[in-house]
Amino acid sequence: MSKVYRVFSQEFKVAAVRRMLAGENVCALARELKVLRKDLYVWRTRFKSGGAEALRGRGRPAKAAAVMPGVAPAPARSRGRELGAARDKIAELERKIGQQQVDLDFFRAALRHIGEATRPGAGPGATASMRSSKR
Repeated sequence: MSKVYRVFSQEFKVAAVRRMLAGENVCALARELKVLRKDLYVWRTRFKSGGAEALRGRGRPAKAAAVMPGVAPAPARSRGRELGAARDKIAELERKIGQQQVDLDFFRAALRHIGEATRPGAGPGATASMRSSKR
């Protein structure tokens, strides 16, 4: 049994994403448009990374929209790619910062633990130094 796939136009997707970004309830929007919530989130992610051009329909683009050999791509398209690459780089750097923070927290706790273990007179009423080993 084969599945029937609905194909949505770029305009439909852009309108749905704009409503979603305006703050509409995603569940209600999905029910109203009869689409999966997952699809709305995928469309939003693509829209944020590449603009409306990233939401084009399935298949081969129309001849008028196709890029001719030897002609530079449209500036909006290249800006979308640059923006997506920049966002990927930012996400990677934020992951690295998070990992470094975890490492710093670990080493701070380890140093605190070692420092408490080596000080014999840390508690109240304790002597400041250790007893002499001579009897």
